[in-house]
Amino acid sequence: MPKPRSKTKSRAPAKPSDGAAIAILVGTRKGAFIIHGDKTRRIWKDPVGMHIGSIVHHMVMDPRDGRTILMTAHTGHLGPTIFQSTDLGKTWKEASKPPAFPKAPEGQTGRSVHHNFWLTPGHASEPRVWYVGTSPAGLFRSEDDGMTWEGVSGFNNHPKYNPLPREDETPPDGQTLHSIMIDPRDPKHMYVGLSSGASGVLETKDQGKDWAPINKGITGLDAYGIPPDAETGPEPHCMRIHPVNPDRLYQQSHMGAYRMDRAEGVWKRIGENLPKEHGISDYSFPIALHPRDPDTVWLFPLDGGFPLGRITPDGMPATYITRDGGKTWKRQDKGLPKGNGWFSLKRQAMTTDSRDPVGVYFGTTGGEVWASRDEGESWTRLAMSLPEIYSVEVAEFAR
Repeated sequence: MPKPRSKTKSRAPAKPSDGAAIAILVGTRKGAFIIHGDKTRRIWKDPVGMHIGSIVHHMVMDPRDGRTILMTAHTGHLGPTIFQSTDLGKTWKEASKPPAFPKAPEGQTGRSVHHNFWLTPGHASEPRVWYVGTSPAGLFRSEDDGMTWEGVSGFNNHPKYNPLPREDETPPDGQTLHSIMIDPRDPKHMYVGLSSGASGVLETKDQGKDWAPINKGITGLDAYGIPPDAETGPEPHCMRIHPVNPDRLYQQSHMGAYRMDRAEGVWKRIGENLPKEHGISDYSFPIALHPRDPDTVWLFPLDGGFPLGRITPDGMPATYITRDGGKTWKRQDKGLPKGNGWFSLKRQAMTTDSRDPVGVYFGTTGGEVWASRDEGESWTRLAMSLPEIYSVEVAEFAR
């Protein structure tokens, strides 16, 4: 079994931000939107749209400098690219060298990036470094705040984890690499989630030169009726590493909600402990963590029965919170529709801020953005009638 990399109990918890302002970054099927809020998180302005018409899968602010935002955009016939802003979306600069696979030799089938999917800022010790996961599954790295990108050859050229899959072996939106998580103690220690014919969570300890699967404990058949083996697991929908205790991982997979403590090296299903009410299951896509408490997690359960509806059971949306690492759960639905709330969420569409109490945010495929400033105890709708929402992230600013 892998040993813990440090005694995480001695780590100081992250300090809550008391910044003067906050913003919600929303990526959608038809552009990007920013919703500005004040420091109390009570007053929110109308969404400001940008890059309208482009498919924006992800938009993320760099927490290391509090000003650089990167956006993935599929700009119609111009194809997939990355944009950068340093003035909160007022102006944007396109990457001079977007992520791209090498051109295949003549007569051979190659890969081309269909869309850039998941952005992750690099380690605190590597300012200006970013990673992006693509579809088809690829991993790329930038060392200049997203202006130029190079492939991580240890993954992109790996014969096991990155073959060209058949179309019937990919999720509906295509093969993707997502959930790029970096150990805050070590820039070379990273995790990724892979949704393709060869699915699962992978780990590298040498910054992408070599990879190993960590899927033990995930049981059942994957989305294609295939049982997991030692190398692959059922499709992970979203995986998170806890910033205070990096030996604690959480995953929302095709088979439910799981937790792993690296000293044990086995995923344990925690979603089975959800209350048996309103027909809910632990099938979903996003999973959100408390920034300071490794035992506090939020889920947004969807209908996991056959055929998969992927919407809130009985039209009664709610988040569920655990404060004991998944042993017990509490339903949170104050302010949400009591009926006819047929919500569905993408894997990047739920997040938290660093305030105290923690704010929780999610966006629906129906174009609504919801916020809670009391850790999910009550909810307020911030926006409606946006295009289909792909991602929701928080931008926080210092005084």
